[in-house]
Amino acid sequence: MDGLIWAGAAISLLGLTGLVWSIIKVARARRADLSDEDLRKAVQAVMPLNLGALFLSVIGLMIVIVGIFLG
Repeated sequence: MDGLIWAGAAISLLGLTGLVWSIIKVARARRADLSDEDLRKAVQAVMPLNLGALFLSVIGLMIVIVGIFLG
C-alpha cells in the first residue's frame, strides 16, 4: 500500500502545482492593469485549469486516505 500512498501524494502535488500556477496567472493579469472586461476574460480562461487542479488534489488526497486505510 506504500505505492498507493506515494502515487496519491504525487497526484496531489501535481494538483497543488496547478493551483499555484493558476494563482500566478491571475495575479499577472491583475498586475497588467487590464480593463474589467479583459480581466474577466483572463480569469475565465484560468478557471478550467483551476478546477482541474483542484480535482487532481482532491483525488490524490482520496487515494492517500484509501492507501492508509488499506495499509
